[in-house]
Amino acid sequence: MVRVVPERDVREPVCAGTTAPTRSAYGVSVTETTRRQHGNGTRSPEYRLSQNALQGLRQDLFHDPFAYRLLPPRRTDGPFVRRLPGRLRQAAQHLPHAVVAAAALLALAVGAVSGALPGGDTGAVLTGVLCALPVVATLVRPVGAFWLSLAVTPLVSVINGDGQDWPWIPGAMVCHLVVLVVVALRTRPRTAVWMWVLTAAYAFLADIFFGGYYSNGGPMLVSSAFALLLVCLWHVRHAAQEQVTAEQTVTAHERSRRTLLEERTNIARELHDVVAHHMSVVAIQAEAAPYRVENPPEELERAFATIRVNAVAALTELRRVLGVVRAEDYEAPDAPQPTLADLDALLDNVREAGLAVDKAVTGAVRELPPGVELSAYRIVQEALSNSLRHAPGATARVEVSYVLGGLGLRVVNTAIPQNTLVKPSPGAGHGVTGMRERVSMLNGEITAGPTDDGGYEVAVFLPVTAPNEDEA
Repeated sequence: MVRVVPERDVREPVCAGTTAPTRSAYGVSVTETTRRQHGNGTRSPEYRLSQNALQGLRQDLFHDPFAYRLLPPRRTDGPFVRRLPGRLRQAAQHLPHAVVAAAALLALAVGAVSGALPGGDTGAVLTGVLCALPVVATLVRPVGAFWLSLAVTPLVSVINGDGQDWPWIPGAMVCHLVVLVVVALRTRPRTAVWMWVLTAAYAFLADIFFGGYYSNGGPMLVSSAFALLLVCLWHVRHAAQEQVTAEQTVTAHERSRRTLLEERTNIARELHDVVAHHMSVVAIQAEAAPYRVENPPEELERAFATIRVNAVAALTELRRVLGVVRAEDYEAPDAPQPTLADLDALLDNVREAGLAVDKAVTGAVRELPPGVELSAYRIVQEALSNSLRHAPGATARVEVSYVLGGLGLRVVNTAIPQNTLVKPSPGAGHGVTGMRERVSMLNGEITAGPTDDGGYEVAVFLPVTAPNEDEA
């Protein structure tokens, strides 16, 4: 005998605040059935399309419709306006305002004429003013002007009351057409579509509930559709022109960047072929020179070692600069850059090259921004190099002053001794130019020129903003 066991009521654990899913007669939960019907909880494409449309309607016509938006002046860089004389070009800026004002006068005149017979003089004036008011409102509150035009249309029809032109009397028709065109020009095509849809809805409802034998809703909708279609085509053409202009600008920018990169690559190639080759030869010859002389003096060996070290250091700096010149986008070098803390090593190197130099530091030594530290080091380096080239046998002095508002540098050398055998090497003046450029980037000050005793002096001040000044 078979015993029938009733089906157990198996329920899944339910979290707090939720409802347990109930099961239908076929063993499928209602929640699962609903999920299948709605496509895993997603809405249908039609529903999403309608939601997006309603959201666009609210955003275009219902969200802050009476916001203040003054009609901007016309641009004067067009192909025709820029050819005009000065006064006419300035007057052309207000051409859109003049056109709207002329349209308002036209609506006023047509409305006054259409309201003269039924309402008398008072009705004619009132009808004309009501028809011109929405047109004027497009200058400052475009979306609100559309709603105002819809509200004025039945009002002026009631004031006239002849029933021959329904639902738009001639003045109201001119007013609404002008408002539709101006608002569509000031907004976007989607707003124009919504305004036409609401206009069609008003005409349809007016014909159903208050319509008579004749209705001019059809001519109004056809004429407004053609006008708004032209405005939408203008918007599309204007957007296409802006996109083409933006693409042309990007293309020109990329072309200029490519040309600049090619020029920088050519410069880097020339520097590598000329300077790097000669510096490599100098380093190799300086290393091999002591072995070509039998029992060379110790001073000569140190001099050749210094030459080789400087040549290798110059090659390293040159390779780094060439990498920056060849790179399309400049990146900060990974190697640590020299700072004022490396001045002692620089002075030792210069002393080994034959320049007697001493250093004096005044003020409280503190850490400065990396750009100031690097520029200060390079300025001192270039000034000492100029002393070596242009004043052989002279002595130099480096003064570093840490002051409250920044950093002061002074590099001065004495005049060339009369008994020196080394002749000064001529230069092109690029060293002083480079120092001026570095100081200019930091908004500093520099003076460079001969001294009274025949020497040369370079004085620099680099401003440094204190942290507390920024916080204040």
